[in-house]
Amino acid sequence: MKKIWTISFIYLVFICANCYAEVKPFLTEKEISSGAEFLPLPPKPTEAAFYNDWLRYEWGKTMRHTERGQQAKEDANHTLEYFSKIYSKPLGINISQENTPEIWILMKRLLATTYICKDKAKSRIMRIRPFVQFNEHTSVPEDEEKLETNSSYPSGHTTMGWGLALVLAEINPARQDEILKRGFEYGESRVIAGFHYQSDVDHARIITSVLVNRLHDNSDFIKQLQKAKDEFAHKNK
Repeated sequence: MKKIWTISFIYLVFICANCYAEVKPFLTEKEISSGAEFLPLPPKPTEAAFYNDWLRYEWGKTMRHTERGQQAKEDANHTLEYFSKIYSKPLGINISQENTPEIWILMKRLLATTYICKDKAKSRIMRIRPFVQFNEHTSVPEDEEKLETNSSYPSGHTTMGWGLALVLAEINPARQDEILKRGFEYGESRVIAGFHYQSDVDHARIITSVLVNRLHDNSDFIKQLQKAKDEFAHKNK
């Protein structure tokens, strides 16, 4: 299993690196915390805390044939275009490369940074995903093969979605609740779809919050954030 995990991790890092080869992250890997110093490892199936993970996994399955379950299926998408689509309404502006180039750049570079963050955090431990653990299918079966040997802990989707929500909420604080609600839902979608345990999502939000806090000590990020704020203000005159 360790050998399979190592090969899978290297492969995913390679793919992500190629996807973001021309995107400069705001932080280097050394500047990003893996959470090892302050986050506990996920609960084992023999530990009492795992019971909540199991209960939430079962809850997620009951949601799959509802409107919320359909949203969870759609939330399997983690492209910049999809994030721009789902955050446009809560932010209060149409996000696109053409309409909001500065916000687009901010989001693109932030996603490149969160990719490093989630990969570094995942390298701590190989946690079997719930759909593999229980030998069941998810609501997005086409994604199962490529994720079945990738660590469930923490949730990479949540790292990306929550990071964007935190930063976009700074651009329009008047609508922070709407933005954060959508970011919260994006993470919960991974539980509903069956790809993650609740603790994977919860810990991903923590590690991402630490990352965003660290970003505020980075002058490059602050400059781009200000450009995005100015652009939003200009568009909303």
